[in-house]
Amino acid sequence: MSKPLSDHDRRKQISVRGLAGVENVAELKQTFNRHLHFTLVKDRNVAATRDYYFALAHTVREHLIGRWIRTQQHYYEKDPKRVYYISLEFYMGRTLQNTMVNLALENACDEAMYQIGLDMEELEDMEEDAGLGNGGLGRLAACFLDSMASLGMAAYGYGIRYEFGIFNQKIASGWQVEEADDWLRYGNPWEKARPEYMRPVHFYGKTEHHPDGVKWVDTQVVLALPYDTPVPGYRNNYVNTMRLWSAKAPCEFNLKDFNIGGYIQAVLDRNLAENISRVLYPNDNFFEGKELRLKQEYFVVSATLQDIIRRFKVSKFGSREIARTDFSKLPDKVAIQLNDTHPSMAIPELMRVLVDIEKLSWDNAWDICVRTCAYTNHTVLPEALERWPVDLFAHLLPRHLEIIYEINRRHLEKVAAKFPGDHDRLRRMSLIEEGGQKRINMAHLCIVGSHAVNGVAQIHSDILKATVFKDFYEMEPHKFQNKTNGITPRRWLVMCNPGLAEVIAERIGEDFIRDLSQLKVLRKYVNDEAFIRDVAKVKQLICQSEINILPYKVHATTQQLFSNCQPLKVFVPVPSISKPPLTLFYCNLCIKREPNKHWTPRTVMIGGKAAPGYHTAKMIIRLITAIGDVVNNDPVIGDRLKVIFLENYRVTLAEKVIPAADLSEQISTAGTEASGTGNMKFMLNGALTIGTMDGANVEMAEEAGEDNLFIFGMRVDDVEALDKKGYHAAEYYNHLPELKQAIDQIAGGFFSPKQPDLFKEIVNMLMHHDRFKVFADYEDYIKCQEKVNDLYKNPREWTKKVIYNIAGCGKFSSDRTIAQYAREIWGVEPTLEKLPNPDDKH
Repeated sequence: MSKPLSDHDRRKQISVRGLAGVENVAELKQTFNRHLHFTLVKDRNVAATRDYYFALAHTVREHLIGRWIRTQQHYYEKDPKRVYYISLEFYMGRTLQNTMVNLALENACDEAMYQIGLDMEELEDMEEDAGLGNGGLGRLAACFLDSMASLGMAAYGYGIRYEFGIFNQKIASGWQVEEADDWLRYGNPWEKARPEYMRPVHFYGKTEHHPDGVKWVDTQVVLALPYDTPVPGYRNNYVNTMRLWSAKAPCEFNLKDFNIGGYIQAVLDRNLAENISRVLYPNDNFFEGKELRLKQEYFVVSATLQDIIRRFKVSKFGSREIARTDFSKLPDKVAIQLNDTHPSMAIPELMRVLVDIEKLSWDNAWDICVRTCAYTNHTVLPEALERWPVDLFAHLLPRHLEIIYEINRRHLEKVAAKFPGDHDRLRRMSLIEEGGQKRINMAHLCIVGSHAVNGVAQIHSDILKATVFKDFYEMEPHKFQNKTNGITPRRWLVMCNPGLAEVIAERIGEDFIRDLSQLKVLRKYVNDEAFIRDVAKVKQLICQSEINILPYKVHATTQQLFSNCQPLKVFVPVPSISKPPLTLFYCNLCIKREPNKHWTPRTVMIGGKAAPGYHTAKMIIRLITAIGDVVNNDPVIGDRLKVIFLENYRVTLAEKVIPAADLSEQISTAGTEASGTGNMKFMLNGALTIGTMDGANVEMAEEAGEDNLFIFGMRVDDVEALDKKGYHAAEYYNHLPELKQAIDQIAGGFFSPKQPDLFKEIVNMLMHHDRFKVFADYEDYIKCQEKVNDLYKNPREWTKKVIYNIAGCGKFSSDRTIAQYAREIWGVEPTLEKLPNPDDKH
């Protein structure tokens, strides 16, 4: 009988991790030891694990640097149109493993560390997550950077280098407690400060109108210091740049302060300026108008536009010599994509630069601005749309307020010309919302100032045209497009689930990693018994390994159904995420009612963070943990139902949970979720989906076949009809005995016996203030869960549906999404050509 393979030997056999050639391994060991000896510690015998991680990170980074420099030289030689993706969030996660995957170094590094006597996975776990985002929007931006590099595009990500990212979540006595994410405390080996490109950003002050133009004077200046992070493409030797700005106070001091004792205070006041990049706002789907947030938005836009224009003007790599001054060519060389409305200030700022500084006429500047900028909308929820008070603008950015007023005046003239006499339309389409406190509607500004506006799933884009932006669509229908979101298969398959990637590669080769549409070939293996067996075995191996490393207080058996409920994220509408607790009640009640019946065992994992000030979301987390306390300790239920709240859900934890899940719950009320990308990640990793016809679920059903998903609930038309009729939660409460019992248990303190009234406000919200109509989908949801139970009892048929789903994932690669943005919005052609490897000795 053959000896079982060790984890290390098993990993070596996975070809998608790259070849571990003898020369590569020897070179990596030599470089690693050099960094460990010279860069980090003097005595290797006392090196801590973190020192080993940094030595490995610097070793891998050396393989990036030559490619990074060569890529930038290539762009200056070819002078292509450049894409600038501006986002307030880049949720990158960890960099080390992703870089090794994209450079085909993973097996070589693994073998080198093994020979030195170090454990690769232990070293990888030393890296801090770069949590510079709240969730979907920031993670999408990270996937897009990977795809733009993998498609050989001259693209740059621009954002803020937050000193503190999304908070770390602890669960104490069932409650969420927030801790600061000091992700930079040990340093970041992947970034490079570029003080030579520091830029001034102005705030406050006043405007002066002169015959030769407008001057913005008496401003306060904050310096923007850029930090560059390399973004490698997948095995094509392209390395693009993510540039994140950090706020620094100017160095000037008033010398009189030294003589009057104000020096110390002058130094301390520098913190006020540097607070701009101190912390990420922990909320990306709920607008909260704060001056610091508007400062952040203008800070990144102003610094980025200065950088864009500097790069547009210069001609050669490393040169500062101005060679291009004709701004009419700017749209031919620059594409700016606004990731939601957060960078919307790019529009008035570009107008200010072109009109006030470069002295272009308004009409010419506006034509350039519109042809350069494009806007992605990420939500239809009114509470998420940015509406800044005019008074705040007048105080903080007076010149930009004047420019926005002028944009609005000209815009409304066009509307009036096309729809004469329609005064209500003028009110609806104005950039300035009147009535009460005047506010600037930033989504309207983005639409008017961009040449393309896109939603992020077909159903979402259709809703934008039919409702939210109906007036603007009727005015300029040519602007509106759809760009369904996608995920990078490098991180979300090859990196997090190499076993499944290898099983696929054995059948169809490895080219699918760069062209995910090739997965459709797997349909011919749906009835292949060997392939069915291999796919099921991969899932089983993952479950066995992940159960031991996830921070569970409850451990599940490998035969249990792993059901990942939609992560409880602060930007998901609270009623929508109330559904997971309801199904837990239902399972609990059914098992208690018929304890001797054979029930499909389940381990339900729920993860997500509530914004510190979002009380209702925090209460739902407390409800979930309370359910877990009761269910997990009930001897009648035993191992048939376990409830796990995943503390501090983040990119790295998702990379472990997603491959282990059997069932993915995507249960937003139809018409409320823009797209979702977690749904795609679960689908690609072999989880079946139970969900509504909302967001990208609709297209997932189209690609995999609706019969291969568990679809339930109202469609958008049904929701609209219910709105007209009137939704009354009590009707469902009185009609469905299990639902009534579940709600009564919450209200009566069954899950909080020491505080019987603890969850009454959740019940009150569900019964009287639920605009998401949770109860309306409940009965159909439970029937659908019964279908899940029945199918799971037949592993072969379950796995066949898994294969259909994986085969239908081709559309959901971010490579496809970016290729569509490139061709249909940016006017750029992607390429699969490779650059020469600068490290190649041949």
